[in-house]
Amino acid sequence: MATIHANDLDIGYDVVGAGPPIVMLHGATSLGREDFAAQIPLFSKAFRLFLPDARGHGRTGWDAANGFRYDWLVEDLVGFVDALGLRTVHLLGFSMGAMTALQFASRFPERVRTLVAIGITTQREPRTGVMRGLMKPSKIEAEDPEWAARLSRRHDAGQGVGGWQRLLPAIAADVAAQPLMTPGDLHRIDAPTMVVCGDRDPFVPVDHAWGIARQIPGARLFVAPDCSHEVTVKRPGLFNEALSGFYRATEQAAKQRAAAQPGEPAMSPERSAS
Repeated sequence: MATIHANDLDIGYDVVGAGPPIVMLHGATSLGREDFAAQIPLFSKAFRLFLPDARGHGRTGWDAANGFRYDWLVEDLVGFVDALGLRTVHLLGFSMGAMTALQFASRFPERVRTLVAIGITTQREPRTGVMRGLMKPSKIEAEDPEWAARLSRRHDAGQGVGGWQRLLPAIAADVAAQPLMTPGDLHRIDAPTMVVCGDRDPFVPVDHAWGIARQIPGARLFVAPDCSHEVTVKRPGLFNEALSGFYRATEQAAKQRAAAQPGEPAMSPERSAS
């Protein structure tokens, strides 16, 4: 566990492994070490994994009473990689983290070696409706005390007691109001990309994921069968196999993209997990 000051935040993060850098961005209300628990042991053998806590989550203190916007998460990511001295990275995001990753890759395509976007849609619905139903603290406390306790364990130490109760409605409100990415935004992404979804994801219909993949030049689509939103958790073996294959297939392109950026720090050779 570590902390680094970036974008006026003290960002808490985990770092594991050695090799080319992968920044792994977790979903709303969660933490990277939970969303990617099944990926860390394998991919830390070939890469250096950086797992930052998003603002308002875990150890990255932020009171959501002061607002919460997805575009702020992109600025946080810029500050994070800059503070670490990482000119280019492999970028992988799940759900909220996938939207951050897509926006970063669209704005700064030259800084992304490869991109993996899991469980995200660029359309307003059904994501807004599902979020609105889930992100009600009073309902969670009354109907799902186990989840309420888990949210407290994740966030109370870094955010203070009651932090997650302010965070969840703020996230849902931003999802309902945030500007949507356009086909032009997606077309600016030029890194090797894999878009991932479960075939039963209530947030992301398969055709939405296919639409993202179709609009990013050369992107591939992986649909996990018999799987809901949390592909990394629900189908870890299958996902890890697909991700390993993606990194093997894009190894040379990733090397070239890293080498094209002046000032890139020396890294271990690209190695694919298998």
